[in-house]
Amino acid sequence: MAAGPAGYNRFLMFVAGLGGLLFGVDVGIISGALPYLEATSGLDAGHLSFIVAAVLLGAAVSTLFAGALADWLGRKPMLILSGLLFVVSVPAIALSHSYEALVLGRLLQGVSGGLIGVVSPLYLAECLSAASRGRGTAVFQWLLTLGFVAAAVIGLYFSGRVAEVARLGDAQKLFVFKDAAWRGIFWVSLPPGILFVLGSLLVSESPRWLFQRGRKDAALRALRRSRSDAQASLELQEMEAVAAAEKKRSAAGRNNSDSVLRRKYLLPFALACIILACNQATGINSILAYNTTILIQAGLSDNQAHLGYVLLTLVNFLMTIGAIVLVDRKGRKFLLSLGSGGVIVSLLAVGLVFQQTEKRRVDVAGPLQARVATNQTLTLAFDPPTATQLLPPMATPDHRAAVPSTLIVIYAYGDFQAASKVVRSDDPGAQINLNRSQCVPDTQVAAFFKNPFAGLAAARVAPLRIVHALITPAPSAANGWLTAGLICGFMAAFAIGPGVCVWLALSELMPTRIRSNGMSVAMLFNKAISTTIAAVFLPTVGQHGYSTLFFIFAGCTVIYFITATCFLPETKGKTLEEIEEYFEHK
Repeated sequence: MAAGPAGYNRFLMFVAGLGGLLFGVDVGIISGALPYLEATSGLDAGHLSFIVAAVLLGAAVSTLFAGALADWLGRKPMLILSGLLFVVSVPAIALSHSYEALVLGRLLQGVSGGLIGVVSPLYLAECLSAASRGRGTAVFQWLLTLGFVAAAVIGLYFSGRVAEVARLGDAQKLFVFKDAAWRGIFWVSLPPGILFVLGSLLVSESPRWLFQRGRKDAALRALRRSRSDAQASLELQEMEAVAAAEKKRSAAGRNNSDSVLRRKYLLPFALACIILACNQATGINSILAYNTTILIQAGLSDNQAHLGYVLLTLVNFLMTIGAIVLVDRKGRKFLLSLGSGGVIVSLLAVGLVFQQTEKRRVDVAGPLQARVATNQTLTLAFDPPTATQLLPPMATPDHRAAVPSTLIVIYAYGDFQAASKVVRSDDPGAQINLNRSQCVPDTQVAAFFKNPFAGLAAARVAPLRIVHALITPAPSAANGWLTAGLICGFMAAFAIGPGVCVWLALSELMPTRIRSNGMSVAMLFNKAISTTIAAVFLPTVGQHGYSTLFFIFAGCTVIYFITATCFLPETKGKTLEEIEEYFEHK
C-alpha cells in the first residue's frame, strides 16, 4: 500500500471497490454455470430459476438489516462479515449434491451481496471528501462490471473445454465433465473474496461512524489517514458544529425524528426507491444471469454464446469507464435520461427479433401427451428423428428442413404448473424429464408460495397433463449475433447512465440522518423486484416467449425515463447539505 493520504485513498477505493467486484461475480457467475447445471442436475425450470433468484432473495433479506447492522457494529466489521460470507458460500455451492445445498450456498452469496451493496457505497460516501465522492462511488460500479467480465471469461474457458469433450462423441464423459465444469466455475470465484476480506482488515473505520459513537480521537485519526492534518481538523470541527446544531434544535423542542417517512425526507426517499426499483425492472440482472441461455435460444452455439457474454461484459466494463468520465461533466440527470432512453429502444428491438422467431413455434402437446407413461411421468430423448415424429403433417418447411429444433414443455399436475428446461435436438444426450417431484411442492408452505389457490392433496394424485410442448426451428447464427449485438446496445445504454448513476442517487439523495436505514429500505425494493423477475424468468419464457419479457422490461423502463427526465433534480457539483436543503424546501 502506498504511503500518505493519496495512497491510502486509492487503497480505500480499491478495497471498497472490491465489494463491487464480488457483487458482480455474485450476479454474473451463474450465467456461465447455468447451462451445465441445467444439463446435469435434473432440475426443472422452476428449480433452476429459484437457484438463480436465491442470490437476489438473500440480498433482499440482508439489505433490510444492513443499515441497522452498519449503525450498530460499524462499517468496517460489516465489510469483513460480507466478505467472509462470500468465501464460505463458494465451497457450499461447489461441493453440493442436492437442490437444498445449492439454494443454501446461493442464499449465502446473496446475503453477502446485499450487505456489500449497502455498506460499500455508504462507507465510501462517509470516508471520501466531496471532491472524490463521485469518482469513488463510480469505482464501485466499475469494479462491479469487472466482476461480470471475470465471470464471463471463466465461463468462456470452461465452455471451450466442454466443446473439446463434446467432440469425442461420448455422452457419459460429456455429462461428467459438464458436472465438473459448473463446480469449477464457482471455485474460481473464491480468490477475490479472500482478497476482499484481507483488504477490509487493513482499512480504517468510517470517521463519521466513530464520531457518532463519541470517539472523536479515533475519528480524527481515521481522517488523518486520508487527508492532511489541517483538512482533518477542519472536517472534525464541521462534524462538531453539525452535532451542536442538532442538539440545539432538539433542546428547543423541534422534531428531530430520523424516520424516512418524515416530510422533509419523504420525497428524496421515494425518488431513490423508484430509481432503484426501475433499475431492476429493466431486467438487467436477469439478462446478465441468463445471457448465455438467451443467446443459445437466439441461434448461437454454446461456445459462441459464452463468447457473446464476454463481449457483453466488456461493453459494460468499457462504457462504465466512459460514464465515470462524464458523470461529473454532464451530470446525473442527463446520463440517466440518455441511458434509460437507449435501454427502451434496445429492449424493443430485441423483443421484435425474438417475436419473429417465436412465430414459428409449433405446439405438439397432443403427441407428447400420448407418450406419458402409466406412472404419470415422461422421459423423452430429443433428437432430429423424435422432433420429426412429433411434428404434425402440416408443419412448415422450416420445421421439416435439416436444421436443429428446440423443445420446451409446460406441464401440470392438478393446479401446479412447471416448465421443463429447453433442449436442442443437436445436443448429444438432450432429454426431457417430467415428474411430479419437479412440479408439485413438498409442503403446504411451499405450495402456498407457488400457488396459494391450488389444492396440494389433489395435485399429489393428479395425472400428468401436457399444457404446451413448443418446438421451434433453431434460428441461424446470424440471428444469434444480431441478438447479441442488440443486447450489447442495451448494455451500453445501461452502463452509461443507470449503471453508475443509480449508486450516486442512492448515496446523494438520502439525507445524512437517514442514509444507512434509507439505503437499506431502498435496496430492499431493488432486490425484491430483481428476485421476482429472476424467479419467473424461465417459466414465463416457456409460456409466453422471450419477446413478451423484453417488451415488459421496455414498458417498465419508460417509467424510469419519465422519472429521470421530469422529477429528478441535478445533483452535479452540489454538496450533500445543498441537496438536502433543496428537498427540504420542496
